[in-house]
Amino acid sequence: MHVNEPSGYYENDTTLAQYLEFHFGESWHGEPNFPQELARLCFDAMNGRDHGKALDLGCACGRATFELATRFDHVDGVDFSESFVSSAAEMAKQKQMRYARPEEGELVSYQERTLASLGLEDTVGRVAFHQGDACDLNPRFTGYDLVLAANLIDRLYQPSKFLTTIHERITDNGLLVIASPYTWLEEYTPREAWVGGFRKDGEDYTTLDGLQDMLAPHFRLLVDPHSVPFVIRETRNKFQHSFSEVTVWEKL
Repeated sequence: MHVNEPSGYYENDTTLAQYLEFHFGESWHGEPNFPQELARLCFDAMNGRDHGKALDLGCACGRATFELATRFDHVDGVDFSESFVSSAAEMAKQKQMRYARPEEGELVSYQERTLASLGLEDTVGRVAFHQGDACDLNPRFTGYDLVLAANLIDRLYQPSKFLTTIHERITDNGLLVIASPYTWLEEYTPREAWVGGFRKDGEDYTTLDGLQDMLAPHFRLLVDPHSVPFVIRETRNKFQHSFSEVTVWEKL
């Protein structure tokens, strides 16, 4: 690992393999593939809007980027992790991915996934992957009809900067789709930068409250919040079973 690479947790091979399984591997405990399900929700929300350009921000290994590209003309996938972006780009180039899936202790099983087996082979010409920081995004990432921020905001060091400027990247009446389990942790986000999850003026102040306050100048809530399950397989016997609250915002 190079010393200038971001977020050590996301750069080790074990975690990369877990996320490759999360994106391209089997479904576990009866739950749908999370990136695929988010893309489906995005398509439902678009409801006749232009499917020109989309941005998958915090794309990780890229499954939602490929899924969105089944209908959008072009999709940019951006992630802070160099290894995640490299794996997504490799999947787009080779149309297949091999990885060692953790099983037990030092034991692994060798997996191979292909875009063709997922019905995504035809999307490779419409995707591009980039390393980037959601709180300091390159100006060229603009003009999007849809921005998807999946399990992102509670891992940003300054989520308010993202939330109060993302409208600049979205076309009129375009959509911002946020999915998050709202697991605020000081190791990722300083306490004073949390969007919600604390007491304010003697009352509970939720992340949804914070999102509404920060996004209100430029967005309206289009779809009632609802939870989408996701399962991350750590080993053969250990799984993270979580829920991500999805909110859809229309740019005013």
